[in-house]
Amino acid sequence: MRRSTLALLALLAGCGSADQRQAAQAAPQPPAGPASAAVAAAADLPPPDGPRLAFPLACRIGADCEVQNYYDRDDGPGVQDYRCGRRGYDGHDGIDIRVADRAAEARGVDVLAAAPGRVARLRDGVEDNGVKTAGQECGNGVVIDHGNGWETQYCHLKRGSVRVAVGQPVASGDPIAQVGYSGNTEFPHLHIGVRHNGRMLDPFAPGAMPLGTCTPQAPLWTPEAARQLAYKAGAILKVGVAGSAVTQEEIDDGRVAAPAAGAPVLAAYVRAIGLEAGDRLELTLRSPRGEVLATNVLPPLDRDKAQYFLMVGKRRPAQGWPAGAYQASARILRGEAVAAERAADTTL
Repeated sequence: MRRSTLALLALLAGCGSADQRQAAQAAPQPPAGPASAAVAAAADLPPPDGPRLAFPLACRIGADCEVQNYYDRDDGPGVQDYRCGRRGYDGHDGIDIRVADRAAEARGVDVLAAAPGRVARLRDGVEDNGVKTAGQECGNGVVIDHGNGWETQYCHLKRGSVRVAVGQPVASGDPIAQVGYSGNTEFPHLHIGVRHNGRMLDPFAPGAMPLGTCTPQAPLWTPEAARQLAYKAGAILKVGVAGSAVTQEEIDDGRVAAPAAGAPVLAAYVRAIGLEAGDRLELTLRSPRGEVLATNVLPPLDRDKAQYFLMVGKRRPAQGWPAGAYQASARILRGEAVAAERAADTTL
């Protein structure tokens, strides 16, 4: 989600019931002014009274969710995350954590308050259709005031899932809504933003950091959240084995069924995110004995790819599929290193 913080603040304050709007308008508002990463990068290190942020989703990184986009610290047309990588896009002012697919979003994934505070503003009622509407980029959202000028903002929430009210106190870890598909988004995810006195900050490195440098800083995350959110140069969102050719849409919708013993083909598939120009994506299907049944390695990518889909398969042999566990394994190869890898088995 691109920066439109002040517009979002006004809209979030103006939504909800009449009582909620009145309470929101009475609540202290951040001063007007630029709300970009450039201002945050030029600012001094935030005071030590900031909240310690817990992991804000009821999911497990590396299992059923992944970070899609980090905060963009480059105030120009380029992109730079806090580790000098390019995991994000120009102007992104928060952290995007996406769930595995739309089926997970439909089942319900709770969004959790990252720190104690009081609900300052909210909006609900925006359709879960990923349609960009001017002034509603955040979609359904909640803003929590943590005191001393600190706020967290939660965007793209599922319509009808917001379970807090303006003025309500919340504790760290309290469910406040569910992940949705509302506002300016291409996939179900939570966008969490952190503000101090109206400035957007990078929760991984909230202090000043000259462009091109990546000096480690104390994050705003709790130790447990920081462990879960350990930086990844790229990630494998989903990998598996199907009994027929699959499409990217079927993977994103969570509509890929496990193969049957008589499947006409076995197809390994992968959904990778955060790839960079020059990366190679490798996908391999192995038999229960570890033999390579099919493999494919893409040539180096010509440009950065936020997400990529690849499939490789083999037709059923005349004697049928031997019983046992078949494995799909995927790797993102960056230079001579493995940037990310993941495997999944299915048993026939």
